[in-house]
Amino acid sequence: MTRSLPGAAPYRVLLVEDDPGDVFLVQELLAEVDPSVPVTVAESVRAVVTENLLAATDCVLLDLNLPGTSGLEGLRQLLQNDPSAAVCVLTGLDDEHLGIEAVGAGAQDYLVKNKADGAVLIRAIRYAVERRRAEASMVRLREEQLVAAESVRLERGLLPKLLLDGSSVLGRQFYRSGRTRAVIGGDFFDAVRSPSGTVHAIIGDVSGHGPDEAALGALLRVSWRALVLAGVDEPQVLPKLQEVLVSERHEPLLFTTVCTVTIDPADAGGARVLVRSAGHPAPVSLRPGPVSLAPRVGVPLGVLTDTKWEPEVVELAPGWSLLLFTDGLIEGRGARPDELLWQEGLVELLAEERATPHADLPGRLVERAERINGGPLADDVAILLLSDLAVER
Repeated sequence: MTRSLPGAAPYRVLLVEDDPGDVFLVQELLAEVDPSVPVTVAESVRAVVTENLLAATDCVLLDLNLPGTSGLEGLRQLLQNDPSAAVCVLTGLDDEHLGIEAVGAGAQDYLVKNKADGAVLIRAIRYAVERRRAEASMVRLREEQLVAAESVRLERGLLPKLLLDGSSVLGRQFYRSGRTRAVIGGDFFDAVRSPSGTVHAIIGDVSGHGPDEAALGALLRVSWRALVLAGVDEPQVLPKLQEVLVSERHEPLLFTTVCTVTIDPADAGGARVLVRSAGHPAPVSLRPGPVSLAPRVGVPLGVLTDTKWEPEVVELAPGWSLLLFTDGLIEGRGARPDELLWQEGLVELLAEERATPHADLPGRLVERAERINGGPLADDVAILLLSDLAVER
């Protein structure tokens, strides 16, 4: 049972007591100190459970000597029904040791009958409720810490260290999750230098939003890197990656859009780039552009088992730069009424940001897109900017 804790007194008190004299005494003692405290009376733990009285209670005053229960049995039944219940137990003069045992079993405090006046009762109730609230806060904090730790682990998978050492390509990356309180989402990217010296890069977007999609995105990225570094022939990489997706996805209709580029730096300083698109937005060439590339667009991974993703070969001039991104960047509102930003709007933004250093460009693009959108972008945004290292400013 989940029950919100109160924000301020008077607290709602449930007195579980079968002795009418003790019921009258407790009610009178509480009324002397605070007449506004509402007191509900139940004669047994069974009545509390069957009538669901804990749902409308802030603190339980529980007599440990009820008929039908012995020792701490009644306390255990209450806490089993609602582990978050704040319980103060009432004991007789000869059972004070039982009250101490009750605290060890989950009660917040114990009171000895005929020794507690109204002020003591009110303090015990307030203490029990506030301690339960503090415990609940600690549980929430621990849950948030666990979520943060999980996000860090996933972040290591989704936000990799690009393996471009020894190549003539410089890579810059940007990531922002669109989920509330999330660090990462289902977008992923990577870039590595293969054993042959060719640079391979990927950017992708798992359909859906949530930790399962984030985990799948991390798995696909790591699998892609393993395939490239293992020297798998480039035309076989996407088919192999689709096999991983189909075998590991948690929903049969889940798909992933992907764009891969293979960069072979030319002797003259330019680059020969092979682009494959599986339903993903096309990269943008920044120099001398900006201009969108026009690869042949195939179906996303996970849609058709027997398909091919045909390559498009592009020759880039010296000083080249390529911007790869996910659709979260371009699906916000555009500058024109009733239109989204889309690829055309992004190219216009890039033209306006020609003078922006590449180190600042990904963050600047997101800032501009959010400004045009009138607020934060709803979807995850991933950006991978690859440039000719020889002329990088």
